[in-house]
Amino acid sequence: MASQNASGDEQMQLIQVDPVRRNISLALTQIFVWPFIYLIFLMLLIFSKKETFRTETRYILFGHSLLVDLIFLCLTDFVVLLSYNLVLLPLHFCIPICMLMEAITACAPLTIIAMCVERYVAICMPLRHHAISTSRRAMMVILMIWILSSINPFVDMFILISTASREYLSQLTHCHYEIMIPDKIRHFARGLLYIVGLVAILIIEVFCYVMIYLAARAASGDNKKSASKGQRTISLHILQLFLCTAEVMCPYIENVVLEYDIHSYLTVRFINFLAFSITSRAVSPLVYGFRDEKFYAVLAYYIRCKNNTISSDTTKQS
Repeated sequence: MASQNASGDEQMQLIQVDPVRRNISLALTQIFVWPFIYLIFLMLLIFSKKETFRTETRYILFGHSLLVDLIFLCLTDFVVLLSYNLVLLPLHFCIPICMLMEAITACAPLTIIAMCVERYVAICMPLRHHAISTSRRAMMVILMIWILSSINPFVDMFILISTASREYLSQLTHCHYEIMIPDKIRHFARGLLYIVGLVAILIIEVFCYVMIYLAARAASGDNKKSASKGQRTISLHILQLFLCTAEVMCPYIENVVLEYDIHSYLTVRFINFLAFSITSRAVSPLVYGFRDEKFYAVLAYYIRCKNNTISSDTTKQS
């Protein structure tokens, strides 16, 4: 079984051969990751300080998406730092990290669909919206999202523990999810299951988009403006979902490139990592937050106050 774990470790060995490539890749990763971590952390801080955001369903779900992306970015950067600095960890230590990253990956599209359905209820069922979309139900939805997201990694963990040898579980390795599913058939089944889930979510989102579009055509005045805004929000969610799908498809594309040229494979793999694993996950919640007038107003106020405080402190010191 240890030999079946070769794919992920071989990929890291290819990177380790060229120290210049490794250092450039590590530097670019930090440049991309940390500004997003700072901005998302700032938005979470604002979310926690305003009671209005903690009681409205849409903001609760938005806050959850920010938390999910923050955890994902921090864990991803932690694993990248270990891997690019040639640090190997005991496999049993990597298992909980891999399980959490897998659960976080599944949380993203499920949170997207929850936010999409909330907008559908708000626009197409305005009289029942406050009764349906309560903060208590939002917390229950988040709990269900985590339960559903955790099923697959827990199943993989139990299968691994029950079938793997003691030598395999005690070996040193880089942390990547392939160590949880060393069999190729399970790796293929995981990707297929994830794509089927994304297609089901896409069908629900298209349904919500069509219903909101019909509501926008039938509405007038403020209702028409709200419906049109909701339609644009659903479009953003569909874009997010396509980015999630692209992230799942990237390893299969990379394997095809690997058949032709190793250096092209490393380049494509790193670009996919920055574009779909890092940038797309970070940009989407930021765009969503900046589009919301209420949240953007609080964010702008907080940044202005912080800048004024820094300027006054500088003046006093001078």
